[in-house]
Amino acid sequence: MIEQLNWTATYVFLAFFALVTILGFIASRWRRADLDLLHEWGLGGRRFGPWVSWFLIGGDLYTAYTVIAVPALVYAVGAYGFFAIPYTIIIYPFLFLVFPRMWNVTHKRGYITAGDFVFGRYGNRWLELAIAATGILATMPYIALQLVGIEKVIHALGFQDDGLMGHVPLTIAFVILALYTYTSGLRAPAMIAFVKDIMIYVFVLAAIIIIPAELGGYEKIFDTAAAAYAAKGGTAGLTLTNAQIIPYITVALGSAMALFIYPHSLTGILSASSGDAIKRNAIALPAFSVVLGLVGLLGVMAHAAGVNVSNPQDVVPQLVLKMFPDWFVGFCFAAIAIGALVPAAVMSIGAANTFTRNIWKPFVHQEMSAREETILAKLTSLVVKLGALLVIFFVPTKFAIDFQLLGGMWMIQCFPAIIFGLYTRWFTGWSLLAGWAVGMAVGTYLAWGPVSWTPTHAVFDWFLAYNGIIAVGLNIVVAVMVTLLAPVAAPDETEPADYIGDSCAGKAVGA
Repeated sequence: MIEQLNWTATYVFLAFFALVTILGFIASRWRRADLDLLHEWGLGGRRFGPWVSWFLIGGDLYTAYTVIAVPALVYAVGAYGFFAIPYTIIIYPFLFLVFPRMWNVTHKRGYITAGDFVFGRYGNRWLELAIAATGILATMPYIALQLVGIEKVIHALGFQDDGLMGHVPLTIAFVILALYTYTSGLRAPAMIAFVKDIMIYVFVLAAIIIIPAELGGYEKIFDTAAAAYAAKGGTAGLTLTNAQIIPYITVALGSAMALFIYPHSLTGILSASSGDAIKRNAIALPAFSVVLGLVGLLGVMAHAAGVNVSNPQDVVPQLVLKMFPDWFVGFCFAAIAIGALVPAAVMSIGAANTFTRNIWKPFVHQEMSAREETILAKLTSLVVKLGALLVIFFVPTKFAIDFQLLGGMWMIQCFPAIIFGLYTRWFTGWSLLAGWAVGMAVGTYLAWGPVSWTPTHAVFDWFLAYNGIIAVGLNIVVAVMVTLLAPVAAPDETEPADYIGDSCAGKAVGA
């Protein structure tokens, strides 16, 4: 199992992993509170100020799989892999304009999840269930793919990568993650995010300075990559083909519409101390987009470095191994692995909050006490992580990646109920539920390919668009039609004043 182990890199890797493990457990004592209350365990008491929120939200959105997948896609297809850059640029104005309203109403009404808000706004339990189930469904493969990121760097260290024994290091990492998440709740990833983000910045800045210097500069890198893409043929290249432009735009737009309504994204947002803290983050978070663009360049550099892999996901680990000394390899691999722990923890917490509040409590045990809610959420967070681990064990990785492409398409079907609901009560719960059902069915049907899931579909011969955009368009049309035909709405427990102002802002944790 360890015959080929890079011991120097492994020692450095384990040292940083031990550091974040200690921080994960210490976090339960950070601004001590009653962690038997769900808003304390699952939202950090809604007291994270702009500084803490910047690290937490950034750590939540920019994951180990981002560091692995974006350069892998760039390595494989070229310019199309950079769609993540405009997508992250779009989301921050959206965050600034929309989500302070979400924070205000959820804080004033005691909502913890998107499902809580949807039920309060529309009074429809089945719509609440649909929103909750969609969030959990889309999150599960996302967590699994964080574990893929950890496993890739563990195998690159030299651990055995086949059979069940190859999963032992990942299982150990999973157990550690599960234990400190159970103990500390959202405080653990919030504290670890400081270390994770700093390490990722060091890794990326070193890579964009040292690797080009070793390879003869960026001009040579791009020339070599262009030749490699030309040899591949097809649509791979340093620039988009005409046929790729519309898919590129719609995938970026659709991904941006979906991102902040994932349970884990909302968990990070709602943990902020105020709507103003969210606005400040929206202004500062584009710094992560700069880093993401630099990360994408690693896929181009890999061609110039002569990295040849059968699975593009191995590109970054193999590039790091080739270009850096062993001690810094260990640092970089630790940064990637820790970069998986933060979002995996937040994702499991978001899914656990959603299951407890919007599925179990309303449909199984309506008289749950606050302590029972928290205990169930803690246990659910363990089950969610275990499910993601089993995906890695028993489902081929490439299938899991293809399956994850559905996540954004599924989540975007919740956009009308959540985002429109922040501004208007014109739609009814039943109309939004009908639109959601049509969008889910059509989007899933379009994504089903003969070999794998496909993210785009031809609407017309000349218009190839992201499945999520096509499906949510039909979703909205159906919701409008049903509302016009049956406009009777259930009572709305929110009030216009709930969406405005930060008069109820909590005390910030940190600056």
